[in-house]
Amino acid sequence: MADKPPLPAFAAIIVAAGKGVRAGQPLPKQFAKWRGKPVLRHSAEMLAEAGANPIVVAIPENGDELARSALAGIDNVRLVTGGATRQASVSLALEVLKGDAVANVLIHDAARPGLNELVIERLLAALVTHSGAVPVLPVVDSLAVDADGMMVGSAERETLRRVQTPQAFHYRAIMSAHHEWSSQPNAGDDAQILLSAGGKVAHVEGDEALKKLTFAEDFMIDLPSVRTGMGYDVHRLVAGEELWLGGIKIDHDKGLSGHSDADVALHALVDALLGAVGAGDIGEHFPPSEARWKGASSDKFVEHAATLVAESGYCVGNVDLTIICEAPKIGVHRDAMRRTIAELLGVDTAQVSVKATTTERLGFTGRGEGIAAQAIATVLKED
Repeated sequence: MADKPPLPAFAAIIVAAGKGVRAGQPLPKQFAKWRGKPVLRHSAEMLAEAGANPIVVAIPENGDELARSALAGIDNVRLVTGGATRQASVSLALEVLKGDAVANVLIHDAARPGLNELVIERLLAALVTHSGAVPVLPVVDSLAVDADGMMVGSAERETLRRVQTPQAFHYRAIMSAHHEWSSQPNAGDDAQILLSAGGKVAHVEGDEALKKLTFAEDFMIDLPSVRTGMGYDVHRLVAGEELWLGGIKIDHDKGLSGHSDADVALHALVDALLGAVGAGDIGEHFPPSEARWKGASSDKFVEHAATLVAESGYCVGNVDLTIICEAPKIGVHRDAMRRTIAELLGVDTAQVSVKATTTERLGFTGRGEGIAAQAIATVLKED
């Protein structure tokens, strides 16, 4: 398949000069983390990857350090302190480009991090025949005119569109339009400024992923409906200790050595549950250095892990536990273990699997020096 031709040359402006207080973040939302990195970085990376050169970023006063940290490693970035309004910030950024041979410029809001190259391609294609272009989406809901909380009329949604960014322009056209707009009220976006100056603005297909991050809930992680965790544990067999496995006491000539009751099966299960919801490991919640856990029943650990699963908005789907040892024989105890674990987790026995295997007398478990266990837990998002 032939390589895709490069996009037409263009520069980009990212408006990131606001305070973003409604987002409820500890710093301006454009610098807050979203999906693992600063909001600003998402669109800057995409624009750079698409070939934007240069990228001018309008930032808040005294925001240089935050901006440089968020944009570290991205080439061809220039910073400019923004103005009191969005329009003023864009005007200042356009001035930065005055000395460059810029034909086309994309102006984008940092608060829309879900930018992709397809939208950029559509915008640049539209600039071949138009002086401006914006990505839009249809209005799918009915519209009402409001007055003091009461419906007083309706609007025809068929002719309305939701406007997004980036917005694309011929550089000279948008620069001139901004100069003409200077004495007028603050503009909602740059397309309005070009339209007011007599320019033509084309509509191209937008993308729902370009939703603007505005409120605190927009920064909440959309966690998957199903998550899985794994756990593994080992304890040494010694004389003079009780043997607890899977929540039940088993008669045996040796028991497992550990700070708590050393139930290796439940410990593996706890780590699997904690892992499924990203809650660390058993050692973080029940450190062996603390005397209060000396000889403690591992039932408490399982119940605590189940509580954390619930607090994370999930419920236990199923758990699968494998005990690795030469002795004792696990089969005769399997059903009792399943019932005990199901009770601790508050689930049906059918959601608990307990299996056993040996290592064919190889390794420490094969020599009867210890018992190992591994577990997998699947949790489901609760409605």
